[in-house]
Amino acid sequence: MGDIIWINGAFGSGKTQTAWELHRRLPGSYVYDPENAGYYIRDNLPADLFKEDFQEFKMWREFNYLMLSYLAEHYEGIILVPMTVPDPVKFEEMAGRLQREGRQMQAFVLWASRDVLLHRLSVRGEGSSSWAALQIERCLHGLQSPALGRRIETEKLPVSDVANRIAELAGLKLQS
Repeated sequence: MGDIIWINGAFGSGKTQTAWELHRRLPGSYVYDPENAGYYIRDNLPADLFKEDFQEFKMWREFNYLMLSYLAEHYEGIILVPMTVPDPVKFEEMAGRLQREGRQMQAFVLWASRDVLLHRLSVRGEGSSSWAALQIERCLHGLQSPALGRRIETEKLPVSDVANRIAELAGLKLQS
C-alpha cells in the first residue's frame, strides 16, 4: 500500500514545485493533482451550475477521496498530493477519512507571508487581482489550523530545502 504525502499551503507557497522535486528524488513516487477533478467538473457543468471554487462541490471532495483511497490501496509508491485546502472540514472529508480508514498519510502546510505569496504569484504571471491572489487571506487564516498538517516556513527556503524538510519529517530517504 502506498503512503500519501499531502502538501497543503496557500497559492504561491510552492506546493506543486515541491511535489515535483520530491517526485524527482523519490523513485516510484506519483504526483496526484486533485485540481484535475475540479477542471473536469467545471468543464462538464452548465455555467449557471458552476461554483467559483470547485472545492465547494461535495462530488469533488468525494471523487478525490475515492481516487486517493484507490491509489493508496493499489499503488506501492509514495503518492504526492499538492493541493490547497484551507478549510479543516473539507480537508477532514478527504484526508481525515483516509487516515481513519488506516491509510498512511502525512500532511504538511507550506507557509509564507502575504507579501511573499503575492510576489511569487506575480513571478508566475498572476497579478494582485487574480483568483489565487484574492484567496490569500482566506488561505492564511484557514491554514493556521494544525488539523491541516505540520507547518513548514518556506519564505527563505529554496524548493529543494522544502522537499528535504518534508522528507525528513516524513521519514523518507531522497536521492540527490
